[in-house]
Amino acid sequence: MICSGDEDDPFPVDDGLFADTFSQDTVYSLAGQQLKIRQLFGANLGVAAPVWEAALQLCCYLEDQSVELRGRSIIELGAGTGVVGILAARLGAVVTLTDLPLALPQLQANVTANMPPSGWPTTLPTVLPLSWGEDHMNFPSDWDLVLCADIIYLPETYPLLVETLAHLCKNGAVAYLSSKMRKEHETPGFYEECLPSRFNVELVHRDDNQNINIYRASLRKDK
Repeated sequence: MICSGDEDDPFPVDDGLFADTFSQDTVYSLAGQQLKIRQLFGANLGVAAPVWEAALQLCCYLEDQSVELRGRSIIELGAGTGVVGILAARLGAVVTLTDLPLALPQLQANVTANMPPSGWPTTLPTVLPLSWGEDHMNFPSDWDLVLCADIIYLPETYPLLVETLAHLCKNGAVAYLSSKMRKEHETPGFYEECLPSRFNVELVHRDDNQNINIYRASLRKDK
């Protein structure tokens, strides 16, 4: 388990970004909203291309638990296709969607495609690049919620993510993290060792069939 910094760049960039691409559009019915999400495959987006089951489960959890979203200030990390953040914006949240620069065109396209007929309830979601542990200080710390769906899979990024979360949650934000618990990627260790080093962490939902956990985390006052 890596819980300290690493000098190597954990976010490699591939220049052949949009070679041999194909897209797939899927309509998801979530929390009373119909979202049309485009997944861009073959564009070297890797894990940013598809809609992951952990993201859909986080959407359902927010609805099932009646987590208040309207008017809340929300940032999503590693947004990928944007399904979680876009749903929150459709439900009235003020949303900032972030990911690595190569994922932003797909993310922006999905935001544009999902504007409600009557316009966004509050404001157009913002799409911005964010590399954990590198430029998180460019972002404020006054969020209400930080949302993360299936972003715990590269152990070398775990300390960078914890550092970024600590900054974003400094003024009391609550983070919800939904993950497929992949032992081969040391995902359980992130929630057992890395995240608790700075946060109070609570398991709030478990899907045994999909091996997906949802956690709620808040920054520890003694850190």
